[in-house]
Amino acid sequence: MSQEKLETYFQDWQENEALAEEMIPLLGRLYRKYNVVPSLYGRSLINRSVIRILKNHRYVKKVEGIELSVRDTLPMVKAMTELELGPAHIDIGKLGVAFKRSEQDDIKAFLETELADIVGRHADTGMGGEPKDVVLYGFGRIGRLLARILIEKAGGGNLLRLRAIVVRGGGDDLEKRASLLRRDSVHGPFAGTIRVDHENEAIIANGNYIQIIHADSPSEIDYTAYGIQSALVVDNTGKWRDAEGLSQHLASKGAAKVLLTAPGKGDVKNIVHGINHDEITDDDRVLSAASCTTNAIVPILKAVNDEFGIAHGHVETVHAYTNDQNLIDNYHKGDRRGRSAALNMVLTETGAAKAVAKALPELSGKLSGNAIRVPTPDVSMAILNLTLDKATDREALNEYLRDMALHSRMQKQIDYVDSPEVVSSDFVGNRHAGIIDAQATIADDRQVVLYVWYDNEFGYSCQVVRILQHMSNVRFVYLPRETR
Repeated sequence: MSQEKLETYFQDWQENEALAEEMIPLLGRLYRKYNVVPSLYGRSLINRSVIRILKNHRYVKKVEGIELSVRDTLPMVKAMTELELGPAHIDIGKLGVAFKRSEQDDIKAFLETELADIVGRHADTGMGGEPKDVVLYGFGRIGRLLARILIEKAGGGNLLRLRAIVVRGGGDDLEKRASLLRRDSVHGPFAGTIRVDHENEAIIANGNYIQIIHADSPSEIDYTAYGIQSALVVDNTGKWRDAEGLSQHLASKGAAKVLLTAPGKGDVKNIVHGINHDEITDDDRVLSAASCTTNAIVPILKAVNDEFGIAHGHVETVHAYTNDQNLIDNYHKGDRRGRSAALNMVLTETGAAKAVAKALPELSGKLSGNAIRVPTPDVSMAILNLTLDKATDREALNEYLRDMALHSRMQKQIDYVDSPEVVSSDFVGNRHAGIIDAQATIADDRQVVLYVWYDNEFGYSCQVVRILQHMSNVRFVYLPRETR
């Protein structure tokens, strides 16, 4: 290859970097002024680096087979800032591909047609209410990730405001709590700045003032004393899982509703966002976000059942170890869980298969399940061994699941990867509930096996936040609209 050709590659890269740099403030303006959340084939473009924006563009080539560069999307973003758009989630990547395939030459006219529902509606927030106070009751793995996501999403039309975090009483632990939020061995450093207000017992993260409340039970807390009203309390402790226990939170002044980040028991509704979140009513005061595994498998099971029908199946979960296990051998009330999590594969039970029926009643009694805990700190896998009602083959099944991941209403729940080289750590921080590994799919007539990766911490936390948004009447239009 000639030196001139080599220089052309590098010059092209530099020009794309410059265009991405030009795009960043425009994306920020769409988000903060117009409450527009821009993405590129489901990959967020908010608060992203130049390199991440370029990588997101490259992703389009992998999934659509068509090149899309910042040269294509920057004019589109510029045009959007002139249309006085109302609140919406807009997939700029899908619009860009549609524009290229349309062979039109007037970007603004194209957008006025595709975004007709929100053009000129900047004054109409359409968000359904005032900002909602959120309290995190418990500040462990899920609590801290929820805090990160809520802080990241503050502004831009998001009505959720993280106002307080409740931790067990006693001790001068503000610095340690702040440090755990600032640094994470799995998910890396906090994206922003964190300060500690010792005098008022608070953490200030990216300008969000978060009260730290020390208490050993909900009965000790008066949220109104901190200016918190009608709060959504997210119970991350798992201490109570039925309606009676969780209702203790509702006795706290200033608390309005409770969401449990674990499977609920009894008549507590188990919600998997994207599947049955529309069952939430204004009268529901105690809800569950189900489990990470249930969230990972239910959307994919629904997709498969809708198209092929599921006669019966078995779910085997290969799950990262959790705080519930012992680091070294010691007494544990659960079978096998007393053995060292870092040294053993631990066979244990999972309620995820039975819990599927709470979100998908049509699969009641059709699934069995088991789990193996393995010595990795995050990212798990569910293996779905299914007998279908309708025969299929590997290519057809994968193509259908790819389409559901890219173009269905479950695109925030289902992701899709087709690479022979991916491993678990590649999915740390993935915001989807579950990721289909297309290379591992097995299909023989009515017998299929699907391998589903999921970040059991971060992906699940994103699902929890989506439920909180729904409970707060945050209603975005998603454009372009999906037909499935």
